[in-house]
Amino acid sequence: MALKGIHHITAITGDAPGNVDFYVRVLGLRMVKKTVNFDAPDVYHLYFADESGNPGSILTFFEFPGALRGRHGSGMIHTVQWGVASAQALDFWEERLIGNGIDTARLPDRLRFEDPEGLGIELVMDPPGEPGLTASWSEVPAEFALTGFAGVRAYGRAATERGHARVDGDGHRSDSDHVLTRVLDFEPVSGDRPTYRLTSGVRRAGYSYDDPPAQPGRQGAGSVHHIAWACEPDDQPGWRDRISGARLHPTPIIDRQYFHSIYFREPSGVLFEIATIGPGFAIDEPAAHLGESLQLPPQHEHLRERLEQRLTPLTNPRLPATAATDSIS
Repeated sequence: MALKGIHHITAITGDAPGNVDFYVRVLGLRMVKKTVNFDAPDVYHLYFADESGNPGSILTFFEFPGALRGRHGSGMIHTVQWGVASAQALDFWEERLIGNGIDTARLPDRLRFEDPEGLGIELVMDPPGEPGLTASWSEVPAEFALTGFAGVRAYGRAATERGHARVDGDGHRSDSDHVLTRVLDFEPVSGDRPTYRLTSGVRRAGYSYDDPPAQPGRQGAGSVHHIAWACEPDDQPGWRDRISGARLHPTPIIDRQYFHSIYFREPSGVLFEIATIGPGFAIDEPAAHLGESLQLPPQHEHLRERLEQRLTPLTNPRLPATAATDSIS
C-alpha cells in the first residue's frame, strides 16, 4: 500500500472566466471537466489537467463569484510547483508570461510567478527520465509544455521544527514529521527547509514547508483549499484505517463521481485528501470532448435548468470561435 504522488490540487477563484483564460490560454492546460461543487452546487468546480485528466496533472478550482483575494498563512499551501523539461522551457515561459502581463522571478532552475488572483506558482526543471503529463495547446510547443506537478510548498511553523516531536498524554506522536514519514510513508529530503517526497507514483512529488508570515491566513480567491494524494482504489479503506489509527479523524469515504475521497488535516493545518485513481473523467462525456459541457452528478441533475441560468457562461479558448462561448449546456 503506497500513495502514488499528487492526485489533484484544489484552489479557489472569484472569477471563473478569467480563471479559464489563464489556465487554458496562457498556461496551455486542458479544461477536462466543468461541473459544480458537489457540496455547494450553485458554484462551479472547474478541472484543468493534461490531455487525459491524469492524476498528477489536475488543478481544480471552486468558483465563488467576486470572492475577495485570500491571504496565505500558517497551515496553508502557498505555492504549486509544475515541472518543465529544460532551461529553454523556462525561457519560453518567462517570455510568454511577461507578454501576458505576469511578473516573474527567474532563478537558475525555476521560474516563479503568481496567477491573476495571487496563487503562487513555480515552474521547476524536471528530474530526467520522469514521464510528462502534458496538454496540447497550439500556442505552447510540446517541448515546453508543463509536465505535471512537481510538488507544493506550505506554511507551517511547527512543521519546520523537524525533530521536535509533539507527544500527547498517551505517548502518541502528532507532529507533521511523524505523520508524513510514519503514517503516509513520505521520505524526508535533506535541505534548508523541511522537505518530503513520494517516490512510489508515476511521478515523484515533493512537499515542503516554509516559516509562515506573521499575519494569519485567510481563505479566498487565489488560495489553495486542499491537496489530494493518489491511491489505488483497493487501498483506500486501508489508508482510512491507518489515518484513523493515527488519530487524524478522517472523513468517511465520499463518492466524488470521478474518484472516491477521504479528507483529514495534517498537523500543521493543511487539508489533505486521499483520492482514488479512477474511475476518471470519461465516465460521463467522451474523452475527445472533456470539459466542453456542464456535467452534473446524479444527485444534482434535477437542478440543471436553474444552474444553467445562474452559472456564468465561460469561454473555452480551445474551442472554435463559433463554440468557444459556452451557454452552460
